[in-house]
Amino acid sequence: MMRKPLMSLFAAALLAGASLHASAADLLQTVKSRGTLKVAMEGTYPPFNFKDQKTGELVGYDVDVAKLLAGKLGVKPEFVTTEWASILAGLASNKYDVIISQVGINPKREQVFDFSSPYIYSSPMLIVRKDEKNNWTSLEQLKGKRIGAGQGSVYEAQAKAVPGIEVKSYPAAPENLADLAAGRIDAALNDSLLAAWLLKSTKLPIKAGARVGAVERMGIPFQKNNPQFKAALEKALADAAADGSLKAISMKWFGSDVSKAP
Repeated sequence: MMRKPLMSLFAAALLAGASLHASAADLLQTVKSRGTLKVAMEGTYPPFNFKDQKTGELVGYDVDVAKLLAGKLGVKPEFVTTEWASILAGLASNKYDVIISQVGINPKREQVFDFSSPYIYSSPMLIVRKDEKNNWTSLEQLKGKRIGAGQGSVYEAQAKAVPGIEVKSYPAAPENLADLAAGRIDAALNDSLLAAWLLKSTKLPIKAGARVGAVERMGIPFQKNNPQFKAALEKALADAAADGSLKAISMKWFGSDVSKAP
């Protein structure tokens, strides 16, 4: 997702652990020895990662990607769900090995974490009520309006960067869209792929608006100074792209190959 770095929350943890990471075993050895890859995700962000209402099991694009990559690393995935606002801080504190939850790659985050190559591409999109008569094509046109966005997300940062927009932050997409449908906000800003999926499955009176930003590259962050793990993860992703398994997951959830740059 595509979200802003919560630097203040985990900078201290990184400094405290810097000397430890310099001498610790490579993450690949730790993962192989444990037999599991600890994967963090929100668990409330369909169609990327969410709980099936019938089984209670985690499902979604990110879940399938995590299972695929863990298998190629020769281990099992161990899922940890947490709110987005604290997910990067948890990685900085070594609560899990990686985050596979639509984390946008940007320079500030790359100062703190290593990232895999992108495994999905998306872009910001407005979501509005079905009876909305305004045809907004940019965020600047929403000055004086209320926009809902995920707490700690790049979408929240994008909306806050436009003077005059009132931004309301939400821990998860369902609450955001419920407030939109109820008229408590004027528009929601989120991932275009999430919007497309939700608009097919929701009964709320909402519709897709305009795309209002550049294409985002989503990658898998992990602690720096783990060259063996980085190489193994890159090979797993490359193999998944080459054998068609990554494309198959994309087609399952979106009907198109979103694992490649548009």
